Amino acid sequence: METFSSSVEFEDTTFEGIASDDVLISDREFRDCIFSDSSFNNSEFKNCRFINCTFKRCDLSLVKFNGSIFRETMFEESKVIGVNWTYASWPKEWTESPITFQDCVIDDSVFVGLTLQKISFRRCTAKGVEFSEADLTEADFGGSNLTHAKFRNTNLTRANFVDATNYNINLIENQSPGAKFSFPEAMSLLTNLDIELVE
Repeated sequence: METFSSSVEFEDTTFEGIASDDVLISDREFRDCIFSDSSFNNSEFKNCRFINCTFKRCDLSLVKFNGSIFRETMFEESKVIGVNWTYASWPKEWTESPITFQDCVIDDSVFVGLTLQKISFRRCTAKGVEFSEADLTEADFGGSNLTHAKFRNTNLTRANFVDATNYNINLIENQSPGAKFSFPEAMSLLTNLDIELVE
């Protein structure tokens, strides 16, 4: 915690090689900061603000973001496993997602009921992630592994699933007009329809 005790506001700061597992970091603002090659496993960022920040090659498994606010924050090549994003503070109306994931492992995370239009999960492993009741309009799942990811009453309007794999999406239970899928994975969309395929 000593690293974050020097100030309540950090700007244009790079945090590299930080080991802050199982700690509480509260009421801090990070603006234009980079966190790289660091571990925050099982820690809590409470009532923090992340504005235009980047987490790269970090371990954020089981991190709690209770009351924290994000704006234009990118997670790259990081482990963000088992995070319940519903505990963060989100605006009621948002036309651009305040967070982006690229080449990350976000298995077993929770996005239930969140409005995160245009959120990007590019080339991520998203096994067992809970997306039910979320508004993911124009979300980008391109190249991601969605094994056992849950979509129930999810708004997937114009979402991109090109090159995504292992998804199981019920087109009747979810909104998906204009969504993009690619073969052969798109054949899985027929699973929940009351039809019979014959050769």
